[in-house]
Amino acid sequence: MIKIVFPKPEDAEGIQNVFYKSWLDTYPNEEIGITIDDVEHWYKDAWQEKLNKLRSRIINPPENQSLFIAKDGDLVVGVCRIVKHPDKNQLQAIYVLPEHQRKGIGKMLWNKALEIFDSNKDTIVQVAIYNKKAIDFYKKLGFVDTGKRFSDEHFRMKSGTIIPEMELQIKGNKNQ
Repeated sequence: MIKIVFPKPEDAEGIQNVFYKSWLDTYPNEEIGITIDDVEHWYKDAWQEKLNKLRSRIINPPENQSLFIAKDGDLVVGVCRIVKHPDKNQLQAIYVLPEHQRKGIGKMLWNKALEIFDSNKDTIVQVAIYNKKAIDFYKKLGFVDTGKRFSDEHFRMKSGTIIPEMELQIKGNKNQ
């Protein structure tokens, strides 16, 4: 049975594994120029550093940010990270292990985010423009394309390619 919970420091490795496997499944794209080596470098070469940072964030969460996970027994199978900004909600990530996708886990994580978000504020998510699975998932949740396209220098890969992103949004209740 899947449970949505706030993580403990000992969940950090499982969370990192979800990010890594999801990135391997999602981001390599020959047309864009992002390789498996780029993803390996992003995660494997900085594994311990990312793990330490993650443990620290679990123990001492940044203000207005929440991280929660989907667990199947002791196995972390999904991760959601959100930020509550003064003017909007931001869904930073929903990742589910590839072999656990299409089982409602992403929706369970989203429902938890909705409990925390301010329903009067707009909610945004940024997604790789070629990540059709995620775009379709977010659209099913009610997100619409804002038309914004951008490249965040933070997501520059070893190859030099930056993951191209787009923004999707759900209007808050105050805007309806």
